[in-house]
Amino acid sequence: MTDNGEAGRDAEGVRLQKVLAAAGIASRRGSEELIAQGRVEVNGKIVTVQGMRVNPDTDAIRVDGKRIPPPRRHVYLVFNKPRGVVSTMDDPEGRPTLAQYLEGRKERLFHVGRLDADTEGLLILTNDGEFAHRLAHPSYEVPKTYVAEVVGSVDRATLSKLRKPLTLEDGPVRAEDVRLVSATAERSMVTITLHEGRNRIVRRMLDAVGHPVRRLSRVSIGPVKLGNLRPGELRELESDELGKLLDLIER
Repeated sequence: MTDNGEAGRDAEGVRLQKVLAAAGIASRRGSEELIAQGRVEVNGKIVTVQGMRVNPDTDAIRVDGKRIPPPRRHVYLVFNKPRGVVSTMDDPEGRPTLAQYLEGRKERLFHVGRLDADTEGLLILTNDGEFAHRLAHPSYEVPKTYVAEVVGSVDRATLSKLRKPLTLEDGPVRAEDVRLVSATAERSMVTITLHEGRNRIVRRMLDAVGHPVRRLSRVSIGPVKLGNLRPGELRELESDELGKLLDLIER
């Protein structure tokens, strides 16, 4: 793709207004009006020239600041993994796996960031290998939020410890955000947000501060939230969610 002045003469790519219309943003004429109003950006530059050609697979296109994801050539699913299900397609021990929830699907799907069998909640499933790799890689610092029910009464001092680097056997870790939801003498509920994806990291952090986990659920990955999705249910990733995730992993 070339800059504003040259783009209209570029014979390659697809006209910008056609890309916007295909994405359901507006009709072809409505898309032309959005461009004329200066509300469309391509790769960080406002476009006002009609007929600009873009590559919808690689160019970052935004309308009013919102990322428009490329045409879907891959599958992106949100899954609420039930407790007791292992994050694999096959288990030699005969435990329930992801496969039973994906019967009838022809695609070979990857899970982004595994959850241990005892942890429930949000998994993203996709056949886009590069997307899965980036989303799980710690260098992109995609935040993941968990709700934990723990033993005992969590106090402010404990929350402070979790916000500071904790030394675990495989290195230091720190919660990006931690909040107390409720507490009694016997149990507490906390939310904890991390950029880390190490094995059983939330459980180990809470063990380290003296509050073993009773129950754990992942409720969000970046902008994607579990919401009202029931255990065992699947839904497609919404275009707005996919666009925001692409922004996170293309920084």
